[in-house]
Amino acid sequence: MIAFIIRRLLQSVLVMLAVALVAFGLFRFIGDPINNMVGQEATMIEREQLREQLGLNDPIFIQYFRFVGNAARGEFGISYRMARPVADIIAERLPATLELAIISGTAALVFGIGLGVYTALRRDGWLSHFIMSSSLIGVSLPTFLIGILLIYLFSVYLQILPAFGRGEVVQLGWWSTGLLTSSGLKSLIMPSITLGLYQLTLIMRLVRAEMLEVLRTDYIKFARARGLSNRAIHFSHALKNTLLPVITIAGLQIGSIVAFAIITETVFQWPGVGLLFITAIQFVDIPIMSAYLVLISLIFVVINLVVDLLYFAVDPRLRAKGSGKGH
Repeated sequence: MIAFIIRRLLQSVLVMLAVALVAFGLFRFIGDPINNMVGQEATMIEREQLREQLGLNDPIFIQYFRFVGNAARGEFGISYRMARPVADIIAERLPATLELAIISGTAALVFGIGLGVYTALRRDGWLSHFIMSSSLIGVSLPTFLIGILLIYLFSVYLQILPAFGRGEVVQLGWWSTGLLTSSGLKSLIMPSITLGLYQLTLIMRLVRAEMLEVLRTDYIKFARARGLSNRAIHFSHALKNTLLPVITIAGLQIGSIVAFAIITETVFQWPGVGLLFITAIQFVDIPIMSAYLVLISLIFVVINLVVDLLYFAVDPRLRAKGSGKGH
């Protein structure tokens, strides 16, 4: 187990170094940030002094190692547009994105697994056919179109939910949350549905397919021959083995929720890091763009590491293989 964790940690470090190199190298060739930081009346001497102050005249490899070292300490420099530390700006915006992602991911997991099990066990019922047909909406329609349709229905036509913003929030230390206010809860409904609908339908279809496959295996038939109840067969035997491949896919989807939040936050003007990243692209704010890519990559790496450990803990074959290799 310890060797497995160490191996995964080393792989994670290599991935983060590669991502840091891509983020550093890519955005060094997107426009000149000096043009967005000074006015047209700035002289060439002032521009050169600012470039020297930001370290943009240093060799590329020195800038890269400086970037990696600062990123490891959570320091990403000063925003070219806001003239504030990037770490402080992200710390202000991150709670909004994480709150939206956690609500969307939790709803997608709970309803996806529940509906997947139901449609597998009641696959010939009319309700199962209706659910499977309706799930095509979440798979087929793009995220931004789902958000626009929800805004038109609930904000423009019915006028019961706010069309944009996060609503009133409460500060709990450095963390801001809208879960403790009525306007915050109302503002969270449509963005969370928009962000989690695709993941919900994907998890539901995967659980249904895996559940149907497991129910046709020989050990399930043997369990029925032993006289076990349907509840014991479905939830103690079939569901447990169904969730093995679902763990990996669900983990990746939860990570993608944070990445896909860019579209949702743009549609609903949700004040998270995704909207911050879009604004940074418009103003060529390189420190914020680089910090965002590193942050999203770190979230993916951590989630993948947790998924690998859960898979190792749930699947006894991996533990047996590790023990055999040790002997």
